[in-house]
Amino acid sequence: MELLIVSLASLLAGLVDAIVGGGGLILLPVLFATFPGAPPATLFGTNKSASIWGTAFATVQYSRKVVMPWRSLLPAAGAGLLGSLVGAWAVTQVDPSLFRKALPFMLALLLVYTLAKKEMGHSHAPRFAGKQEAWIAAGIGLVIGFYDGFFGPGTGSFLVFAYVRLLGYDFLNASASAKLINVATNFSALVLFAIQGHVWWHLALAMAVSNIVGSLIGTRLALKHGSGFVRQVFILVVLALICKTAYDTWLR
Repeated sequence: MELLIVSLASLLAGLVDAIVGGGGLILLPVLFATFPGAPPATLFGTNKSASIWGTAFATVQYSRKVVMPWRSLLPAAGAGLLGSLVGAWAVTQVDPSLFRKALPFMLALLLVYTLAKKEMGHSHAPRFAGKQEAWIAAGIGLVIGFYDGFFGPGTGSFLVFAYVRLLGYDFLNASASAKLINVATNFSALVLFAIQGHVWWHLALAMAVSNIVGSLIGTRLALKHGSGFVRQVFILVVLALICKTAYDTWLR
């Protein structure tokens, strides 16, 4: 029964992750509710062991239908990998509790800006090209990769917003590009968790398969309905993140 519950949650998480990120909002609470006595690091590691597969398959699916800017994406993914490792190290040196209190406000500003700029992300008009885009994308990957390793919630949403706002992508292309960077940041975190023994491999396989199925469904929905649909899901996910992080910070 526990395996069935977490597998279903992993499927739904993969679906949401494939569209705009934020699948951890679904899977992590279910893992904590199903295994209340487990060490948090083990549940985070097990979550990563599933989500990385769904994100990787979503990247492949998007690459077949959307023109992926590989010349800027690969440096961004490499920078994201490095940033995530540095962030994971930093969290062992600095208490992130102060940042936790600021996160709901940061997400609220992001949501208000997105709602105010109704045309933002509807048309795909990249502002940069060549090396200039590669450097800016690498900067995005480094900063948000560091955030993912240091803290984590909302990484996919921050990546999508950065690609839309800074690089001029529409929501569909931004979501597609964000997937590869997310794979890189998830990989570095998963390696660290695995080395420390914080992955339940007996759950990982079933959860990974479910996450892949969910990601394939989510990718098809995003490609079928386009940027407007992805924008709506983005707004819902950011709103859910605001509620979740505010609750964790002040009410729990």
